[in-house]
Formats: sequence, structure tokens, C-alpha cells
Amino acid sequence: MASSGDSKHSSDLKIEDVEKKSSPDAIDAHYDPAFVRKTLRQIDWRMLPLLGLLYAVALIDRTNLGIARTAGMDVELKLYIGERYSIASMIYFIPYILLQIPGNIMLRWIGARTWLTVCVVGWGIAQLGMGFVPTWGWLVFCRVWLGVFEAGFFPSLVFIITTWYKRHEVQQRLAIFYLVSILFGGISSLLAFGIAHLSGKAGLLGWSWIFIIEGILTIVLGLLTWLFVPDFPDKSKFITDEQRKMILDRVEADRGDSIPDKMTGAKLLQHLSDPIVWIMAFMFLCSTMPAYAIGFFITIILKTMGYSTLMSLVLTCPPYVFAALSTFVFARTSDITRRRALWLAVQNVICLVGLFITAYSTKHPVRYFGLFLINAGASGCVPGVLAYSSNNITSHTKRAVSTGIVIAAGGIGGIFATTVYRQKDFPGYMPGLWATIGCQLSMIPCLGLTTFVFTRRNTAYREGRRGPLENTPGFYYTT
Repeated sequence: MASSGDSKHSSDLKIEDVEKKSSPDAIDAHYDPAFVRKTLRQIDWRMLPLLGLLYAVALIDRTNLGIARTAGMDVELKLYIGERYSIASMIYFIPYILLQIPGNIMLRWIGARTWLTVCVVGWGIAQLGMGFVPTWGWLVFCRVWLGVFEAGFFPSLVFIITTWYKRHEVQQRLAIFYLVSILFGGISSLLAFGIAHLSGKAGLLGWSWIFIIEGILTIVLGLLTWLFVPDFPDKSKFITDEQRKMILDRVEADRGDSIPDKMTGAKLLQHLSDPIVWIMAFMFLCSTMPAYAIGFFITIILKTMGYSTLMSLVLTCPPYVFAALSTFVFARTSDITRRRALWLAVQNVICLVGLFITAYSTKHPVRYFGLFLINAGASGCVPGVLAYSSNNITSHTKRAVSTGIVIAAGGIGGIFATTVYRQKDFPGYMPGLWATIGCQLSMIPCLGLTTFVFTRRNTAYREGRRGPLENTPGFYYTT
């Protein structure tokens, strides 16, 4: 019988051997670097611009309620009565949360292109319908259907991105499409203001035209999705067989899940019982809460500073541009350093500083600067948490379940954002700001805990004191 020392040495040799043969860097060295770069650029240009535009439209369609409210919908549909506006904002998130995991399962079943097309065209029709609602009740009805169709979109989008790239190439890709969405989110208020000037055309008010035109745009983009968004690497036809093999080899070496595994009841229960998945979900809730709050209430907050409706819409743009730049810089830095938690914590603190400034400064320019920091910190944390979560998962089934849970938690963050900024707290919204501060403070111990757990597991595996992490030889957690 071998001694314990021999056993440990033998384990070390096995781990080392696996890593030498199948490490991501070793696989990249096997292929011509120019071929790898060319293929990745081809994939980037095929997927990221359209997916970014789709996500931008999704965010605009989800949060343009605040803009339509300032354009006259508040009076027309009597949204100022009680908590009608908060309810109309919040109701969207109920189907959005409940349908996350089923949406990811449908994605794999019927294919990325078909499923995304159904989702985008469906929510475009719901958005279009909002332009013709005669009462508050019908607005709520359309918002429910908006949530139904958007539920399958974002987790599917994240799932697709993470199946094409290695773990440490993911965040900057997520940040690119998120950056596109932030920039479009910034100009959407100006676009909506211009559209609102169609008031009176065809007997419709300006706020109706906002929903109608943006709904038509969404439907058109849905049809483009069918034409241009690729399926998963093992099914896509826009790349050559050699490129497909290279992509699958890189993903297999990186995390061992290039080939999809089959979902079973036992696997579902196993994935649901992983506490790390739920911690990641809670952190995503904390990240999306301020992002949604800003989307819903930035124009209203600016109006409380004394700015006109036009100036409020104009002043929403610069914070989004700043957030886009900040998000990309942090994402690029995170991918290069291969560190997630550290840079998430930095952006978390930036958001906290902005919240305190906006809450307590009495000078309007200083409060406005606070909105820059809130937007930058919150916007950067959203793709950061998604990358952190996806980097530490192997297997398609766990990725589908985890992505669904994490993004469903983001929907809960949206509900939280719409309910804590109450009409009766106007104009200061102090309870809402403090609820947002609480969310950001809650993220810090979660980041510390996950870093501690991942580091401890990595060390134990490296020293041969435990078997392969996530049942994947050569896999290490990203901290």
C-alpha cells in the first residue's frame, strides 16, 4: 500500500498532468494565434452589436414608464392616485421572475435563434399595445405580458455569451453589450422627448407615440434576431468546422462543458442545493436594485432639483455615458487581472458614495454628480456579478439553472426598487435611498465570503487534499 505521502504526490502529478495537457493556455498554443484572434473577432462582430442593441431596447422598454409619465401619461391614466405608478412598474417583475428557469430550458430545447425571436417580437407587441391603453388597468395588463416575454431574453442572452468564450473573456463581452445598452439608455430619454412632440398626430398623445414607435422598433429587431443571432457553437453554421473545433476545444479545456449535458430531476435538485448559486443571486439582486431605481426615477429626481422636463431629460444622458466608460474599463481590468470580487467591491463603494451624496447634499450640482457615481457603480456591478457567477460554474445544466436563478433575483431587485421609492416620500425619497444603500452594504460581506470559500477550495485542490472542483479536472474557481 502506498504511503499517505506517496498518495499525495501521485495526486499532485495527476492534477499537474491534466493541467498541462488540457489547460486553456495549452489549447490556445496549439492553434495559430492569428486564427484564434480572427475567429473571436468574427464571433464578436456577429453577436455583440445586435445582442447589445436588443438588450438596450429591452431596458428602454422596461423603464420608459418614467419618461412616459413625465410626458403626460401620469395625468391621462391618473397614475398619481395612490401607488398606481409603483404597481404598474412592479407588476412586470412577477412573470419575469417566475419564468426565468423555464425560459433557459426552452432556449436549449428549441434553439437560441428561435427562442430569442419569439421573446423579442412578443415583448415588442406588448410594448406596442401600451401605446393604446385607455386606462391604468390595461397598462398593468400590458406590463404583465411584457414581463412574460422579457423573462426568457436576458438569461438566454447571458447563457449564449458564456458558451462561446473562455471564462476570463466573458466579462468584457458582457460589458460590451451592456455598454451599448447604457449608451442607448442615456439617449432614450432624448429620443422619447422628440417622439413626445408627435402628440396630437392620429389623435394620440405624445406618451402613446413613445410606446408605439419603440414597440415597432423592437418587433423589427426581433426579426433581425432570426436572421443574424447564431445558435450554440455546436450548432452554428456561420463558422467553419475548423473554427467550431477550436471554439469547443477552448471551452472544454477552460471548464469542461463544451458538449451539453442532459437535464434530469436529480441534477436540478443538486444545482438548486448549491449555496453559492443563491449567494450570487443575492448579490445580483443588490446590483440591479440601484440600476433599476435610477432607470425608473432619474428624471423624477432631476425634476425635484428644479429642472424643467426638457432639462431633466437632457441631464439624464451624461451619467449614462460616464457609466458606459466606467463599466468597460472595470470589465477590461477584471478580465486582464482575472479577479472578479475585488473590482466588484470597488464599484460597490463607488455606488455607495454616490448614494450618500445624492441623499444628503443640499447643492444640486453635487447631487447630480452623485447620480454619475450611482450609475457608474451599479452599471458596472451588473455584468461583473454575471461574469463572477458564470466563471465558477461548469456544465450546461447548472449554467441554465444558475443563470435563471441569478437573473430572477435581479427581477426581485427591480420589484424592490419600484416599491421603496414611494409617491408619499416625494421629493426626497429618503427611505428608497436608504434601502438602496442597505443593498450595497450587503454585497460586501457576500464578496468576502465567496472569495474565502473559493480560495480555500482552490488551495485544497492544488495541494491534493480534495478531488476536482465542480467535477472538472484542472478547473479552479475565479475569485
